Amino acid sequence: MLRIGVMVSGGGTNLQAILDNINSGNLPGCEIVTVVSSKLGVYALERARENKIPSAVISKKDYDSLQAYDEALLAHMKSYDVELVVLAGYLSLLGERFVNNYKNAIINIHPSLIPSFCGKGYYGIIPHEKAIEYGVKVTGATVHFVDTEYDSGPIILQRAVEVLPEDTSEILQKRVMEQAEWIILPEAIKLYSQGRIKVNGRHVEIL
Repeated sequence: MLRIGVMVSGGGTNLQAILDNINSGNLPGCEIVTVVSSKLGVYALERARENKIPSAVISKKDYDSLQAYDEALLAHMKSYDVELVVLAGYLSLLGERFVNNYKNAIINIHPSLIPSFCGKGYYGIIPHEKAIEYGVKVTGATVHFVDTEYDSGPIILQRAVEVLPEDTSEILQKRVMEQAEWIILPEAIKLYSQGRIKVNGRHVEIL
């Protein structure tokens, strides 16, 4: 059984996509053992409660340093024997010790086709606003491994989504979620659970 820790900062729609895939039998041998939120009061915590998954709020602002925050996150994940960390709309940068302890075992979903519209400050609806502002015809989502910089780890999966002339950023955000994020994040978890992801430097090979 692959023990998964999911990290969230908001509504938890990607968390729900993972849960739906587990409950439907599409992710055999996978279990979410804990959900960690970066802040109180987000709906993702309610989703965890409804599914009887232990949850915690570990907020960077409650710690004097990134190192102390890093240690708290690491201790929590280790206490649940987490094997794969999934950032499902998690907005805080992880520290070096945490990332190194879970080398090639932390994956993130980002709402653009990296390297477009990514990096520090590109989160939530902002990548969709920039896609419309730049007039791109295609956007999408990317699942990648996490390192110590924003959106810079090896890419696992990408899925393209058309940008339509009448799109607002909100409409585009919803379409990217439905047509890309909620599909490729569970797919990447499945590949990982089956041992089908091989990392060679910055390149990922799907076996």
